[in-house]
Amino acid sequence: MAKVSISLDAELVVEVMVLAGIGSPQDAVEAIVRDYVARGHHRTEARTGLKEQGLREVDVKPREPEG
Repeated sequence: MAKVSISLDAELVVEVMVLAGIGSPQDAVEAIVRDYVARGHHRTEARTGLKEQGLREVDVKPREPEG
């Protein structure tokens, strides 16, 4: 697996470590990013499902007579 190195504000990393209850800065930030990605996947599914449902509702409605 490829690795990426980034610089983060030390206070932010400490806050993440405290909130996550993880002693290693690397592990804490990685856990937060993995959690964010997992939650994002569910949001995407919810948005896609709602959008598709809305499109179905539009397609089902009869058209107004033109003219």
